[in-house]
Amino acid sequence: MPMNAVYRGPADLPAAIPVFPLPGALLLPRGQMPLNIFEPRYLEMIDDSLRSGHRLIGMIQPDTAHPGPEDKPNLYKIGCAGRITQFAETGDGRYLIQLTGVCRFRVDHELSVMTAYRQCRAAYEPFADDFIARKGEDDVDRKSLLVALKDFLQANNLKADWEGIEKAPNEALVNALAMMSPYGPAEKQALLEAPDLKTRAEILIAVTEIELAKGRTEDEPPLQ
Repeated sequence: MPMNAVYRGPADLPAAIPVFPLPGALLLPRGQMPLNIFEPRYLEMIDDSLRSGHRLIGMIQPDTAHPGPEDKPNLYKIGCAGRITQFAETGDGRYLIQLTGVCRFRVDHELSVMTAYRQCRAAYEPFADDFIARKGEDDVDRKSLLVALKDFLQANNLKADWEGIEKAPNEALVNALAMMSPYGPAEKQALLEAPDLKTRAEILIAVTEIELAKGRTEDEPPLQ
């Protein structure tokens, strides 16, 4: 989705951003994520983000391996900043928004703040390549990715818009499939932290093949 704001590099993003910890949520650069916001602290976060002018929110997962306190779980060190590109009020106190991914970030440290929502100081420099659209597309093994996708759809009796898939550029295809994938937080984090598009596609293929193998094993009758 085109954005009114233009981000050319890390210097265009604020050093401190609000973060939205959400298990299993994966946002990637130029990907779109719809969100239904209803908790008071996150309604406040959206209001403040819109008021600030930058309209950026850091999507990040709680660290499932090191959970920490229930009311303030530990976070993974890598998240993705997204800009609010759609916003609607529902009339019953909720916001329906859409984030468009801009750039991944590394949490430098969490800030001590008075807001009900959490805020972090973010380092974007390690992910400067995120600002280059379609970087590394030619290195993606598109054929293997589509084979894995077809096998997954068949195993789960699902259908897909193959015409749209065939037309999608590699970056859009890989990132959309990664974001929509039904895998757990650890797998989603691995997809997020992949150093390049080729590696992300390879992780997606590997995880899909592992899940398919598990399904075949579960379907096998027990030995007598």
